[in-house]
Amino acid sequence: MSNIEIREREYLYKLIVGQLFYDGYRQVAANLAEEVGIAHDHPAPSDKLFRMVSMAKQFSDEPNQENNDKIFQFNIESMGLDLEYDADVPPTGHEPATYEPVFMSTHKAPCRSATFNTDGSLAAVGSADCSIKIYDLEKIIARELRGDTIPMNENDQVHPVIRCLYDHEGEVSCLAFHPREAILISGSHDKTIKFFDYSKMSVKRSMKSIRESEVIRAFAIHPGGEFLQVAVDHPTLRLYNIETQQCFVSANPSDQHVRPVVDVCYADNARLLASGSMDGDVKIWDGISNRCVQTFTRAHDGAPVRSVKFTRNGKYVLTTGIDCSAKLWELSTNRCIISYTGAGTSGFGEFSAPACFNHTEDYVMLPDDKSGSLCTWNSRTGDRKRLLALGHAAPIRDFIHSKTSPAFITCSDDCKARFWYKKL
Repeated sequence: MSNIEIREREYLYKLIVGQLFYDGYRQVAANLAEEVGIAHDHPAPSDKLFRMVSMAKQFSDEPNQENNDKIFQFNIESMGLDLEYDADVPPTGHEPATYEPVFMSTHKAPCRSATFNTDGSLAAVGSADCSIKIYDLEKIIARELRGDTIPMNENDQVHPVIRCLYDHEGEVSCLAFHPREAILISGSHDKTIKFFDYSKMSVKRSMKSIRESEVIRAFAIHPGGEFLQVAVDHPTLRLYNIETQQCFVSANPSDQHVRPVVDVCYADNARLLASGSMDGDVKIWDGISNRCVQTFTRAHDGAPVRSVKFTRNGKYVLTTGIDCSAKLWELSTNRCIISYTGAGTSGFGEFSAPACFNHTEDYVMLPDDKSGSLCTWNSRTGDRKRLLALGHAAPIRDFIHSKTSPAFITCSDDCKARFWYKKL
């Protein structure tokens, strides 16, 4: 048998094993992978074999224009993570273990929240000292590319902090940049949501605010910028019209969680919304009718959910539990496709940070509050990668990766926020 034939057979075996994993036959898939000698590099769950067979059948039985169009659509290269089409594509992004610290910000109290703007040029960090700082990431990266050997700190003459905002009376728990305007939105334990116009250099106070009855835990801004989904210390999600500040809730009370909601996230196309709760459930909501359309019950075996995040194409939801694990859920089949385990060394984490994707969605990352390291997995196969020591002296409370570049931020109870970047 020639080398070409051997490689073709190995590829076929990987398609079969990937399809078995995708269809839920995990033990059969593992046994077959062991038998054919690909257990060391088993493929990701994938529906590719089924689609290839369907495509070939359509082509051979009815070779008309309609089927040719379907074949053309099948061959379009997908963007981001898509286990239906590109499960066997090797990662194109840099492994997070190769990132380097490029800046450290110090606050007067623990750092609790961080966010990037849409194009990744700005970042903001919120603290328990009630302050918010906005950073120009281009200044930080430009300094690194110049090769300056002296570590950057907040005493530098050319400092990347472009705004310092003070208008909260409690811990800043969540932050988000408006997708279209120069507005930073913040939520706090003082039960307010504030809107800052950071285009004006002299402004340190908010231009308007929303008063809630409970502590603000998280929020998600609609991709169009008109609405804000808010999770407070209560089981009911709130939907606010940003312009009028009118509040709406689902018309069906049984749709709601039974314990406080801790995180909420819009899909990029705004058609769906995901929420995670201390009751251990993850709910998927219709972005238009605001009705619950899907529930992942006991998503992390009953452990409270820490975070929810959509993939770029809106087909999957990445969830994190305080059981120190992350899971990838496929919405079309209502099931967990991949579990990313091994981050926690001793059961539940006291301060579980959220998991997130890198900017290419090749990797899933989750800080471990026990070891202080960043755990990384191949997002398609669930294979563990190298650890990255994050250098914090206390648990990490928030973790966010840029959607446009190899950069992430860690916020810790040691009153420091660290900025990490992969020099190209």
